[in-house]
Amino acid sequence: MATAKGYAAPAAGAPLAPFTFERRDPNPDDVVISIKYCGVCHSDIHMVDNGWGQSVYPIVPGHEVAGVVTAVGSNVTKFKEGDHVGVGCFVDSCVTCKAARDLDREQYQPGLVLTYSGFEPGSDTPTYGGYSDHMVVKEDYVLSIPEHLPLDAAAPLLCAGITLYSPLRHWNAGPGKKVAILGMGGLGHMGVKLAHAMGAEVTVLSQTLSKQADGLKLGASHYYATNDPKTFETLANTFDLIICTVSAPLDWGAYLALLKVDGTMVLVGAPEEPAQLNAFALIPGRRTLAGSMIGSIKETQEMLDFCGEKNIVADIEVIAIDQINAAYQRMHKSDVRYRFVIDMGTL
Repeated sequence: MATAKGYAAPAAGAPLAPFTFERRDPNPDDVVISIKYCGVCHSDIHMVDNGWGQSVYPIVPGHEVAGVVTAVGSNVTKFKEGDHVGVGCFVDSCVTCKAARDLDREQYQPGLVLTYSGFEPGSDTPTYGGYSDHMVVKEDYVLSIPEHLPLDAAAPLLCAGITLYSPLRHWNAGPGKKVAILGMGGLGHMGVKLAHAMGAEVTVLSQTLSKQADGLKLGASHYYATNDPKTFETLANTFDLIICTVSAPLDWGAYLALLKVDGTMVLVGAPEEPAQLNAFALIPGRRTLAGSMIGSIKETQEMLDFCGEKNIVADIEVIAIDQINAAYQRMHKSDVRYRFVIDMGTL
């Protein structure tokens, strides 16, 4: 066992504070990673506060991990010391379920082991995330980050990037498609970049026009304020695809009315409150309300390679680890453009 340093919340809603814990000794199929940067996802706040009712304490958050390989097990073939690598939202999954392996969707199968607030397979040992100095991860759950991408700005790709890439690919965003990104935050700004790079016509739907200049610069062709009722009149029956990154209650019917016939609205933000929906928001236009959760390991590597080809990274604000509680407070106020990333050298 190796001693690790990190930051943890001891209980629901408690401030994060320095925390020392043990990482397992590497197995033959493990990769040891020195964590250089870790993105701060809004899911981290939900989990620290136990907003989804599934948190395990003490909790070391962080699933947007970027670092450098410092050691590999004897059976590892994909990585070597010095490689730039990442770890996303899960570190193990069902390997006996044929559907999971054949259909490349292990994130939807039983047996998924979260990067933090889960348990090591077959044990009661908690998994601890990337707000720490190092990790030990199975080779099959480690991602290769293109060497020319800066590690700090690449870190958010491991969650924010794949969370938007997966539904955009699945619902065929590309030339000739009108795509709306609902919410211009950590997830939303990645959606704008990725949808634009795929060739879609991109519209941002944001509460106000305060980030309009940013949205247009990142690749949006249009930008509308959702606090203006005229927006919903102007854009009725417009979009093939809406990706909703908002994790707060919405008037779902109003947004579904912006879809064309056979259009799809995909939820990637996860409100803590149950959704209220009138069936007639869907039936007359044969519209679909769907969900999407991160991506498989294969798809995440595909996304990283795509971002490497297109030189896509997140817009970030780098912080020291002792600023994390203040960062959470700022995130509640949407006061970040567009992703906090922790410099783990400050531990």
